[in-house]
Amino acid sequence: MVAPWLAALERRHSATLTSAELTRALRALSSCYVERRGRLGSGAALDGAGKRAAFALFYGPLHFLTITEIVRALGGCARTPEAILDLGCGTGVGGAAWALACGARSRVTGIDRNPWAVGEAAWTYAQLGIHGTARTSDALKATIPKQPESAVLLAYAVNELDMDGRASLLTKLVASMRGGTRVLIVEAIAFRDKPWWPEWTRTLAAEGARADEWRFDSDVPDLVRELARRAGLTLRELTARTISNLAVG
Repeated sequence: MVAPWLAALERRHSATLTSAELTRALRALSSCYVERRGRLGSGAALDGAGKRAAFALFYGPLHFLTITEIVRALGGCARTPEAILDLGCGTGVGGAAWALACGARSRVTGIDRNPWAVGEAAWTYAQLGIHGTARTSDALKATIPKQPESAVLLAYAVNELDMDGRASLLTKLVASMRGGTRVLIVEAIAFRDKPWWPEWTRTLAAEGARADEWRFDSDVPDLVRELARRAGLTLRELTARTISNLAVG
């Protein structure tokens, strides 16, 4: 499933861009994440065809591989969730990775406010054989489940919210965990741009969650490695930090 998806992904997003255009777009996208994070909440990461293609081709596979490794390491399939709610789903790779790691038996619902991302998520689910749907909506307005059969994923999404949005979401996640829902929050491993992380760690630890930092060997697809090389990006390992209750109970 994964190899055909990657091949289709390359065909889908390389058809209308030259190598030079894609390289420039990836550099701009990387700069947006590293140097101009304040613009992410307004959708700056996906504000052009080049950035969208770079996001799908580069960060999509990296996030897919990273979340797959995290779910396996945390025992996220010890009880396969019947339904996974992927808030701020982007191109759908996070929910798809979790579902596929568990044998593609979970239903995935992706929610994102960017219509292009929602379209990509639906395409990702279809390519990977996932029972999934995606819709355009504000993740903060979503009804978060409160039952053991369900799971909630927030992958690289919480850090893009404003302070009020994060506070509202944290309250909902506490209630969700108390209802038995499994929650997985994934963010880039860098700490200095996440002043909210200690509070979230303390609050969710009181509900049985734990915080981890992850470093996995960087066995990435050739396409991703070549894009990183051309853009001058270092790609030694897959890294992330998480808060989750997947390993509990």
